[in-house]
Amino acid sequence: MSAGTTLDQIRGLLLWLTMSVGLALVPIGYDVLVAGQTKKPAAPAAKPGLKIEISFPASAHAGPITGRVFFMLSRKGEPEPRFQIGRTGVPFFGRDIERLEPGQPAIIDESDLGTPVESLRDIPPGDYFVQAFVNRYTEFPRADGHRVWMHEDQWEGQRWQRSPGNLYSDVERVHLDARAGGMMKLVAKHVIPPIQLPADTESVKRFRFQSPSLTKFWGRPIYLGATVLLPRDYATSTISYPVNYIQGHFSLAPPLNLEGNQELAQAWMSDEFPRLIAVTFQHPTPYFDDSYAVNSVNVGPYGDAIMQELIPEVEKRFRVIRAPYARILSGGSTGGWESLALQIFHPDFFGGTWSYCPDPVTFSDVEGINIYEDENAYYKRYGWRTVFTPNSRETDGQIRLTSRQRNYFELVNGTNGRSGEQIDIWSAVFGPLGEDGYFEPLFDKKTGVIHESVAQYWREHFDLLSYLQRNWASVGPKLVDKLHVYTGDMDTYYLNNSTRELDKWMKTTANPHDEGFFLYGDGKPHCWSGPVSQAERLKEIAQYIMYKKPDGATTPWWRY
Repeated sequence: MSAGTTLDQIRGLLLWLTMSVGLALVPIGYDVLVAGQTKKPAAPAAKPGLKIEISFPASAHAGPITGRVFFMLSRKGEPEPRFQIGRTGVPFFGRDIERLEPGQPAIIDESDLGTPVESLRDIPPGDYFVQAFVNRYTEFPRADGHRVWMHEDQWEGQRWQRSPGNLYSDVERVHLDARAGGMMKLVAKHVIPPIQLPADTESVKRFRFQSPSLTKFWGRPIYLGATVLLPRDYATSTISYPVNYIQGHFSLAPPLNLEGNQELAQAWMSDEFPRLIAVTFQHPTPYFDDSYAVNSVNVGPYGDAIMQELIPEVEKRFRVIRAPYARILSGGSTGGWESLALQIFHPDFFGGTWSYCPDPVTFSDVEGINIYEDENAYYKRYGWRTVFTPNSRETDGQIRLTSRQRNYFELVNGTNGRSGEQIDIWSAVFGPLGEDGYFEPLFDKKTGVIHESVAQYWREHFDLLSYLQRNWASVGPKLVDKLHVYTGDMDTYYLNNSTRELDKWMKTTANPHDEGFFLYGDGKPHCWSGPVSQAERLKEIAQYIMYKKPDGATTPWWRY
């Protein structure tokens, strides 16, 4: 730093280090050393500040709202700014509201956190398309005695931007200059309409029901559902079929996406192709669009509900071969973790899994964070150096987001883990219950400081590698030949790193020795699923079922 460095430059550097690295530096406003002298910086002149006033009329919602308001802006008006929000999307800012009455304003100002621009004061002067939004929360009187306010899924998959009953304003084009300050008033007068469920067809069927166990846990109606793709001659035959339970994010689209894959659609209808039933689950939670298919102190008994309510309902409604060898799991990313977890935790019920780019199978690398060794989720220390923890990358290794940026995005979406995003659902599913009824976080979202006791809870309850290491003598014999894992070695979220650890350990297993099947795509990103087509993969699964069928079982579901 040169002798001519200005005071503002020094203060700006200190502020950047404090916010970005979390180091305990001299607070802004204290005496600082400049050119060998100690000087007290002058207090900056007061600025009016930019404020955004958000309200809603009684015609949009008659009563008070507890939830969160958002202000978002973009340099383009289409699509609406609310649909341009994302991990690398347009700037938006949020603030919680409690019992906000119709016509009463909520104010977002320069003190409210935003992403990817952290304060309204940092928005460059210019013309923008702006929009306001109101995300409504519902009170859940849970069975554990806690009362929490969460976004109640309306069968949209925990996407507040399109959730029925939420409110939004018109898109307006305005000139913003944070330096000039001022007040902008936006009225969220539009109401998102209910979701229209797709109609059933001859080959695609859907059902939905209220879960007794989940409703009891949350104190409000909670629903489970399934979308079922039937084989070509299901309606004219009387035979039963193997089933592929495909895990993944919430969707009402038909399994396997035949409309978007002409090769698979042609194969699916041909006489030489195996006839299977394909099923996707719908199990959104108040935290996320998906439950991770396990029991959790924060999310509820979703594992039991899926195993004891949802799957039995599938097997009651459709002609499924009700035997482990004919129940196959598959899925990618979130679904990759679920397909592994369901197989590992229920080794007698399922006959095999094909897991693609699974979420962390051990927590030594959770999108770049080693929760067992790192002190902070936002940076790593190498001797005297402090380096930002990356969160996601391109296939050439270039960093897309840091961990801090990723988690600030979640924090703007919602406090108390109500972002509907990835790190928050992992914390809700894998972590312990907090004193306030929300989950106890793995780390402080503002500073990144990791809570060691929470990390150990994750290890003891949901680290799949740790579970196998502790229970191999009992579960290993039931998992032989059943685990098939595929991932790119340049996975966007570094998920290949934890997969490598599981792969390495399985090569050391004994009594029985089973290495599983692991395949890595050279230079492939998230979510690589192997070198063969989807049609060839389904044939591979069918051949596996044929190999595993018990003596005497016939296979009219595949003539070849």
